[in-house]
Amino acid sequence: MDTALDAPPEAVGTFAEAAPAKINLALHVVDRRPDGYHELETLVVFTEYGDRLTVEPAARDHFSIHGSYGGQLPVDEGNLVVRAREALRRACGADLRPVSIRLEKNLPIASGIGGGSSDAAAALRALARHWRLADTAFADAVALALGADVPMCLAARPLLARGAGERIEPVSGLPRLAVVLVNPGVEVSTPQVFSGLASRENPPLQALPGKADFEALLGWLAASRNDLEPPALSIAPAIAESLAALAASGAAFTRMSGSGATCFGLYASDSAARAAADIIRRDRPGWFVAATSTTG
Repeated sequence: MDTALDAPPEAVGTFAEAAPAKINLALHVVDRRPDGYHELETLVVFTEYGDRLTVEPAARDHFSIHGSYGGQLPVDEGNLVVRAREALRRACGADLRPVSIRLEKNLPIASGIGGGSSDAAAALRALARHWRLADTAFADAVALALGADVPMCLAARPLLARGAGERIEPVSGLPRLAVVLVNPGVEVSTPQVFSGLASRENPPLQALPGKADFEALLGWLAASRNDLEPPALSIAPAIAESLAALAASGAAFTRMSGSGATCFGLYASDSAARAAADIIRRDRPGWFVAATSTTG
């Protein structure tokens, strides 16, 4: 089988990749598919803040997790990073050398901002560079097999995603956004949130403005929804506290991301976002709070 290597399968160098937080600015559930999955339409952006992953040569495969939320995750094939490593090896059909992978886990677990999916995508990008894989199709195919959010996290740029999240369309013209992410320390089960939907056939997203400034984007967002927010609120009322804290801190717009429980606020400037984060940290010392900005 062709391994699509542009050099012998030697592991070389140390490579680092960001695993940014994913924000669903809007998420519409528009239908239910025969296979049981939901048909979604979502506008996704990524932030400067997130996890970080490094890959380097090793005598044998090794995976370690560090950081604020590292102790909550498995280091075996229960972790998407390990599954990404092994799936990429199988896809390439090559005798790819052992690697040591280190994950710095800064994002809360099961929090609606793509932490595990973004980690897996970062692993695919770093391993492809480390093993000198010339053909990106291997990583693309593995990403889709790992989960619906992994392909969009592999792209890690503003995009519209449809289907279960696997049909991706890059988006240009969005403004850079100053953001505060807040999580009250609760995990929300995605299947439970979907099972609580009042309707699975809802209106789709409206067309995006051609080149949106901050005010134009706010207007578009005001006409959009996160259809998963109402059922998530019924499961975890603390989400309402997060949204209220963001609004009270001066956010121009607030919403829950994904299936929760992380919420985001959009601010007019980086300084406003940093000041808001300081206020929320002071008032809610046990919460996860991060001021950041979106990437293009």
